[in-house]
Amino acid sequence: MSKLSTYLALVFVTVIWGGNVVAVKILVNAFEPITITALRIFTASLVVFLVLLATKGMRKLTKQEMGAIFAAGLLNVVGHHFFLAMGLTKTTASNAGIILGLSPLITAVLATLFLGERFSLLKFSGIILGFIGVVFIVLHGSTAIGVISFGDISIFLSVLSQGISFILIKKMAHAIDTRLLTGGMLLSGSVVLFLISLFSEPQGLSTLKHGELLTWLVFFASAIFATGLGHMIYNKAIHRIGATESAIFINLTPFFSLLASYLFLDETIHFVQIFGFVLIVVGVILASGAVADKVIKLQIRRNKVNWGQ
Repeated sequence: MSKLSTYLALVFVTVIWGGNVVAVKILVNAFEPITITALRIFTASLVVFLVLLATKGMRKLTKQEMGAIFAAGLLNVVGHHFFLAMGLTKTTASNAGIILGLSPLITAVLATLFLGERFSLLKFSGIILGFIGVVFIVLHGSTAIGVISFGDISIFLSVLSQGISFILIKKMAHAIDTRLLTGGMLLSGSVVLFLISLFSEPQGLSTLKHGELLTWLVFFASAIFATGLGHMIYNKAIHRIGATESAIFINLTPFFSLLASYLFLDETIHFVQIFGFVLIVVGVILASGAVADKVIKLQIRRNKVNWGQ
């Protein structure tokens, strides 16, 4: 898989994740949020394991590998979703959107500290442009940004948990098939989330019997495409192009979420938000390394021409 195809795959994933925001809104309004999230992620893990069985990618894991996958699952699934759910109940949507937009920057700092990835000026510029684009999208129509609250800290912990998990995924992907890694993380994380839901939402399972057919169709679409296949593709991208470059694409999700809300929930898209999307796209191009790769290739061609003379 070339870099270009990896970039296109990441854009495809962010389109799905943007639409998944609408799907999740439908699900958490119909059922208890942690319970349905645990079941959705568990279903996604089954999808991943079916793919592994069909492609003969299953293998026995060592105890050390299982421990590492469990740790990544705690961060990527439990920590991210738990802190996100808790934070969204105690802060404004604008604050949450801006803090979530910090994900690429936090991931880049962690990748620099623990993976030794280069944090170039071009990459930093792209991340900052992407963040500004997120701000334009999430703040339009808000009267004000709320003061820092416990909810903001929870959202930040959600982003931090996810960022650390990206570092672990990058480290483990050299030895473990990313599909097996994804399936193990989703399975272990969903089990822990479900145990949490038994205490926090004792009536959670009883609400499932009230679900309508359309709601369950949304559930399976979300589990199969957004969570199962989406995370497989994304974790593969982390292995191929790095944690920082993959994380910058997450900033595309708010706009695609807005687009899905426009199509399915009759929400309005404003010019300022389109401008924010343009900034995000420019930021993705800069931070992904696509510009740097093009400059290097042009330099190599010029050198060949000069040598030929």
